[in-house]
Amino acid sequence: MTDQRDERSTTELLKALSDQTTTLVRQEIELAKLELREKGKKAGQGAGMFGGATVVGLYAVGALTATIILALSTAIAGWLAALIVTVVYAAIAGILALRGRSQVREATPPMPEQAVDTTKEDVRWVKTRARSARRK
Repeated sequence: MTDQRDERSTTELLKALSDQTTTLVRQEIELAKLELREKGKKAGQGAGMFGGATVVGLYAVGALTATIILALSTAIAGWLAALIVTVVYAAIAGILALRGRSQVREATPPMPEQAVDTTKEDVRWVKTRARSARRK
């Protein structure tokens, strides 16, 4: 029985490997693009649904406001009931705004400070190692 080995040269084999690797990488990139496109579509649909939920939620808050005002107006004048609900909402908005402002202040500057510090340490370490290597 004769051995039917492929008698291609190393150069030919390396070129074939390079071509196949390039093809494989291109196919993987196309697959990644397709997957990202599909995920992007789903994310867009989800964001649209969140937007719709927000609008309907705002309508619900408006209806709840009207309900609270009408319920209070059975005990006090309607204008006073509306004023009380408005003051309560304004107080809640003020508290949320102050807490939000403090959260934003804690998050600024938006630079990853720890990562920057450790990167600077890494650079100093590399420079030190490079200097000591040059001296040897």
